[in-house]
Amino acid sequence: MRKIVHLTLVTLFTGLTFAQDIHWSQFNDNPVFQNPGNTGHFRGDIRFVGNYRDQWRSVTVPYNTISISADANLQKMKHIGYGLMVFHDVVGDGQFRTIELQGNISYLLKLTADSAHIIRPGINIGFNHRQFNFDQFYFDNQYDGLTYNPALSSNEILETDQKSNLNIGVGTIYQWYKDERFNITAGVAAFNLNRPNQGFYNTVVQRDIRANIFARGIYKLNYDWDLIPSMNFSMQGKYREFILGSSVKYTLINKLGSYRALYAGLWYRTKDAAYISVGMDYQSWFVGVSYDINLSSLIPASSGRGGIEIAIRYILNRFNPKKIVHRICPDYI
Repeated sequence: MRKIVHLTLVTLFTGLTFAQDIHWSQFNDNPVFQNPGNTGHFRGDIRFVGNYRDQWRSVTVPYNTISISADANLQKMKHIGYGLMVFHDVVGDGQFRTIELQGNISYLLKLTADSAHIIRPGINIGFNHRQFNFDQFYFDNQYDGLTYNPALSSNEILETDQKSNLNIGVGTIYQWYKDERFNITAGVAAFNLNRPNQGFYNTVVQRDIRANIFARGIYKLNYDWDLIPSMNFSMQGKYREFILGSSVKYTLINKLGSYRALYAGLWYRTKDAAYISVGMDYQSWFVGVSYDINLSSLIPASSGRGGIEIAIRYILNRFNPKKIVHRICPDYI
């Protein structure tokens, strides 16, 4: 007999609709999602980022989240950045699905002529679609006294199984930049400012505003090693998330057009988890992997197992050939 899932509509529509937005352990490796001011803030022409998270597989039906983004600067106006991101999230037995398409635009403001101090404000506009599969649930009325019969009516009346809306966010980042191996970046952002209604019934369930603050730095330790400390704080409704930690970077080679580097990090998410991360730069590619170790009250069910996360980044650098001016030698030479 298939597993019986005892899930009421109250749990479904209050527990999930009041839930917080998605979150990432590798927050530095999903910059467009973190703050719209990060859009276009990188060295190169086009940045592509992909993220995947699989969580709570040891407890229940796993939470799967996929995110893909691309951002760049306008060719003729390098101070204007633009980007797009789409993410897909599936939760629980009812396959509660969230698909969101977000567009960002940012503007670079130089506070000093040498660009040592800059501010980059940005705007985020997103389209959010949520739905679930009602046929995945089992109800008492579908048991004929002996076995479960899916042909029987559940006698549950559902007005709609999907909801779509728009959401708006803003953010800005500040950077003090001495050189590539000694700089500090910090930012603040607020999302869901219009508080869209995400309720499936006539009851209005407004999406809480999500505020985010982050800071990260790079500090040169010696010729090959760098320290990269970071923090990220998110607040949405009654939820709070504070992550603090650091990675170390070891540069294998960085000369004659060849670049390789390794990363290793240790992080702590307060009252929830600790996690480790490793990564590698290979030319224009970066690949990072992290694994959460659950430290919350869910340990009896999770056995300490949280989730795995993968981040992939590729920065495209267009080749711009130098303009060579041909000079005609005079006849007397």
